[in-house]
Formats: sequence, C-alpha cells, structure tokens
Amino acid sequence: MTQALPLLSVIVPCRNERQHIAPFLEAVLAQAREGFELEVLIADGMSDDGTREVLAEYTERHPFIRVIDNPERNTPHALNRAITAARGEVIVRMDVHTVYAPDYLRECLAVLEESGADNVGGAWHAAGKTYVQEAIALGFQSPFSSGGAASHATEFEGEVDSVYLGCWRRAVFEEVGLFDPELVRNQDDELNLRLVRAGRRVWQSPRIKSRYYPRASLSALFRQYAQYGYWKVRVIQKHRLPASLRHLVPGAFVLALLLLALLAPFNRLACWGLVGLVGLYALANVAISVLTCFKPARLKYLPLMPGVFAAFHLGYGYGFLRGAIDFVLLRKGGASAFTTLTRG
Repeated sequence: MTQALPLLSVIVPCRNERQHIAPFLEAVLAQAREGFELEVLIADGMSDDGTREVLAEYTERHPFIRVIDNPERNTPHALNRAITAARGEVIVRMDVHTVYAPDYLRECLAVLEESGADNVGGAWHAAGKTYVQEAIALGFQSPFSSGGAASHATEFEGEVDSVYLGCWRRAVFEEVGLFDPELVRNQDDELNLRLVRAGRRVWQSPRIKSRYYPRASLSALFRQYAQYGYWKVRVIQKHRLPASLRHLVPGAFVLALLLLALLAPFNRLACWGLVGLVGLYALANVAISVLTCFKPARLKYLPLMPGVFAAFHLGYGYGFLRGAIDFVLLRKGGASAFTTLTRG
C-alpha cells in the first residue's frame, strides 16, 4: 500500500503585483517536489492592476493554486487568512519579490525534519539589479547595518532570533497563535519572539537559499526602515522587553542627536557633544564603508556606501522615536497608528 505524501502549503501575501506574479508562480512550479504534495495559496489584497486576471489563468491551469481574498489589504491578515485556509501539515511562507533556489521547498522540509525546530528558514540574502540597489544589498549584509544579526549572515547555521520568511508545522500556529494582525511591519519578528519565549527553536540553515531584492533608492530604504523601527516599538510594548539590545541602539542614537542639537545653541558642552557624536559616527561609517568595499569589484559602491548605512541607521532610529511617541506617549492603538510612515 502506497503511503500518502505530506502536503506542503505555500502561503503568499500579494497586492497589485501584475508584473511579478507570473514569474514568481513559474518559479514555484519549477520547484523540486520529491517527497511532498503541494498547494499554493495567494492571499490577494483586492488587486486592481490586472493581478487577479493573471492569477485566474494560473488557477485554471493548476488547480492546486488557490486565491484567497484579503480585504484588509495588509500582510499579517493575508498570512493569517492563508494559514487558516491551508490544508497542509507544513506551511512555508514565500514572497513575490524574492528569487528562490530550485530546491528551496525541499530543503525547508528537510531542515524542519532534521533540526526538530519549530520554524526554519534561510538567511536574509540581498541582491540588486541596479547600481543603487546593489550598493544597498552590499550594505544590507554588513554587521554594521544589522547590528550583527545572524539572519543576515548567509553561511550561519544554528539557532537564531528570526529567519527570513519561514517554514512551520501547522501545529505551531495552533499552539502559539497566528501573526499579530495589528503589526503592519515586524509581524514575523514578533511571531519568532513569541516562539523563542515559549521555549521553541528558530533555526537558520544555509541550505535554504533565496535572494531578496531591497529598495532601489536611499529615500525608499529610509522609509522602509522607518517603518521597521516604528512597529518595533509596538512589539517591545507588547512583550515588555526587546528581543535584542541592538533594536534600541538606532533610536538612542537619533534621540541623542536631537537632544544635543536642541541644546547646542545654548550650551557649549552640548555643542561639543553634538560635534563629537556626529564626528565619531561619520568616522565609523566611512571606515566601515571602506572595509565593506575593499575589493576591486566593490570599489564602485564606495561613494554611496556611507549614505546607505546612514539610511539604515537614521531611518530605523527616526521610526523608533515616532513609534515611541505614538504608542507610548500618545498611547495610540494599532488601529489608530496608521500614519503616513506606515504606507508604501
């Protein structure tokens, strides 16, 4: 008697991705599928750019691809709706703007079984298509931009605070809950924090390979990290403790800059403190930019690299302070915290 293969459910948040959804689905269809059955659930945020028409073509040809409406139009609701509708015993998150190795799903399943962990994934590996995007991707992998987070270390294997995307047994969600629908950003970090604090394990493996394409401009990068910093405050407020002290450093840095700048016109010590802090950061930034680009193929990115690092740090720090004002001082709830900072 032939034993039934396990069903793996791929969940995908999506909204207005007409240019990217077909290449993404083709990449999923090309995945090595030995040892499991597959279903793909696209949680679409009521796309109005032609995405739904493309999805309809794929669902007609491939019945294991299903489309789920996500009227809330944000990521955590999309993920939760897809998880609820999924039939698989293993759930893998995939995103449209990521390129995956052909064995991505197979390795997710293998590492989940071998490690015994509750969530497994690969490193957050950035790649670029334009000069600016390539520079941002290079800075993204530096410990200087991430505070030494293991999730940015492409060769690291072992327990981590968080992984890129994720692969879980369905039972994990039944025991610790779904993604927090309040969190427009950082919902994956918050779920992993919940797992770790419940005594569960999050495991990163270099065998699970993908490439993420970051923002294509410094202004977009600043806005993205402002959003991460903003919603990180809500995660800390919810759990009453940060997952890591590195999450507090950019906010403390930007706060120190602002306070010293306000006091500098009236206090000589504050003036020198401001000059010293800016000077130390600029020196560290330039030095690490040189080290990051200290290869012939990377030298062309050196003029942009200090700006890349500054966008990471100042964006996150600014967003963190805005979040502290909204969530802590003004006591806004998630539903009332949709400022322009959280859009885009």
